[in-house]
Amino acid sequence: MAPVGEAWNCPHCGQRILRSAVNCPACQRRLRFDAGTAAQAAAICPLRVEGTIHHPPSETSWEYSVLVQVRDAQGAVVAKHVVGVGAIQPGDTRTFSLQVEMRGPEESAHASTAARPASTERTRQESSSASRRSDGRKP
Repeated sequence: MAPVGEAWNCPHCGQRILRSAVNCPACQRRLRFDAGTAAQAAAICPLRVEGTIHHPPSETSWEYSVLVQVRDAQGAVVAKHVVGVGAIQPGDTRTFSLQVEMRGPEESAHASTAARPASTERTRQESSSASRRSDGRKP
C-alpha cells in the first residue's frame, strides 16, 4: 500500500499528482478503472477562490503571473509553482480559480490498495496453481 500523500507524474500530461487519484486533476484523464475507485468520488473542497480581473479599455496591456504557494504551520514554503503567465489586452477579462480538494486517509489508503494492478493478483493465482500442479499431472 502506498503511503498517504505519495505523489507521481500523470502518465497523460506529466503533472505531479497524488498516487491515489482516480482522475488527473490537471488533464481530467482517467488513471484507474478498478472496483475500489468508488471511494474517490467523495472529495471535499474546503477552499475555493475565484476572481475576475477586468482590464479597463483605456489602459495599456497588463502582464500577469499566477503563483501558487503552499506553506506549513510554521510558515515555511512547502511548494511554490508558477502555473501560468500571460497578458491581458485592454477591454479583456481573465478569471482565475484556485481549488483545494481533500480526501480522508481511509479513502486514500483504500484507493491505493485497489490501485494494485490486476496482473499482480493473476500472477499470484497462476503461481499457486502451478505449484499445485507440480505433482506431474497436466494442467
